[in-house]
Amino acid sequence: MMHKAEFIIPDWPAPANVKALQTTRAGGISTGNYASLNLGDHVQDNPLHVAHNRQSLSPYLPTEPVWLKQVHGIRVIDASTSSCLEAADASFAARKEVVCVTMTADCLPVLLCDEAGTVVAAIHAGWRSLCDGVIEATVKAMPVEPGYLMAWLGPAIGPDAFQVGGEVREQFITQDAQAETAFRPHNNKWLGDLYIIARQRLQALGVTRTYGGGLCTYSTPESFFSFRRDGETGRMATLIWLE
Repeated sequence: MMHKAEFIIPDWPAPANVKALQTTRAGGISTGNYASLNLGDHVQDNPLHVAHNRQSLSPYLPTEPVWLKQVHGIRVIDASTSSCLEAADASFAARKEVVCVTMTADCLPVLLCDEAGTVVAAIHAGWRSLCDGVIEATVKAMPVEPGYLMAWLGPAIGPDAFQVGGEVREQFITQDAQAETAFRPHNNKWLGDLYIIARQRLQALGVTRTYGGGLCTYSTPESFFSFRRDGETGRMATLIWLE
C-alpha cells in the first residue's frame, strides 16, 4: 500500500475544495527501470504491475482518473464528458470528483485552477506541445477568465539538464520572442528552461500567479522517472480534481 509520504502535495494557494497530488517513483511494485510506482501503461512495463500501481492511488482519489493517450499535441478535452484514453495532452473539469491527470517523465506537468474553485485542469507540456501552445489552448477551453486562474508547475527536466539544438530554440523564439531569455549556450548547443517558458506563456495570457517549479526529474533519480536520463522508464502522474 502506498503511503501519503510518497506524494508531493502542490504548495499553492488553491481553494480548499481543489485537491491535487503529484506522485513520485516510490511506493509501487514495478521493478527494474520502472521501479517502483510506474503509472504508464504504454512503456512496456508488466501490465499487472501498472494496474496494481494505479489501483494503489484509489484511496486518495474520489474516482478513477480520466487517463489520456498523450501525443505531444495541443488538444484539450473536457474530462467530465470524455472517455479514458482519448488522444489529447490536456484536460479540464468543472464537475466535482472528475480527476484530471497528466503523466510525465521529464515533460512539464502544469495544473490550473480558478480562485473560486469552480474549474481545474492538468496539462502535459512536453517541449513540442509547450511550444505549439498547449497552455494557451487549455486556458482558452476553461470556462473562466484567465485572470482568475493560478498555476502550479510540477517536476520536469531542469534548466541544467534540458540540452537542445538551435532548431528547438528557434522554434520557441519564433512563437514568442521573449523565449530567448530561457536559453543559454552550452557545448555548441543550448540549455533550455521549461519553467521560464511556461511562466512567460501563462503571464502573456493573464495568468499571473504561478507556483512550483524547480524540481528536476533528470537530476533526482531516487524520486523521479526521467526519459532523457534512462530511456526505458516509468511515468509519474500529476492529478487534480474538485472535491
